[in-house]
Amino acid sequence: MLEDKLLLWKFKRGSGQALERIYIKYERYLITVATGLLNNTHAAEDVLHDFFVSFVKSADRVKLNGNLKAYLATCVANLARNSLKRRQLEPTALDDNDSFESATPEPLLLALQQEETEALNQALSQLPYEQREVVILHLHANMKFTQIAKLRGTSVNTIRSRYRYGLEKLRSLLNSKVII
Repeated sequence: MLEDKLLLWKFKRGSGQALERIYIKYERYLITVATGLLNNTHAAEDVLHDFFVSFVKSADRVKLNGNLKAYLATCVANLARNSLKRRQLEPTALDDNDSFESATPEPLLLALQQEETEALNQALSQLPYEQREVVILHLHANMKFTQIAKLRGTSVNTIRSRYRYGLEKLRSLLNSKVII
């Protein structure tokens, strides 16, 4: 996208306004990706903020060949994976499984959306991390299987299998729950 290339160009030359625009433009999207991978809104926010701190510190080293959105999602996914590994090593860490927040003002619709989101988050949390990561990156981050394969250092066929098995397990888990 032309706007993203211009924003990145300005950001690399020290523009705080460009950084602010990148943050505003992609914050919700990146929180959604991180929350889907971590199943924890607070941890996802921490990952996002950690990413942007490192993004600012390494502005001169950022090299982008593809689109900015996929680059940001890849970086956040890597940090989320590292965060998850750290949390697994720290058994005393609190894990409050928050769900996504909705800005819908109608109470009944909001309640239904929260219930569906909670069911989906619960089902996603039951997937093995490798499957959950592929499903989230493909569906939420709109990344292609080839991009995910490159990110993970595995074959495209392995990524497709993880995606297929992940969707099958999600269907199975969600079909066993009745959502009113």
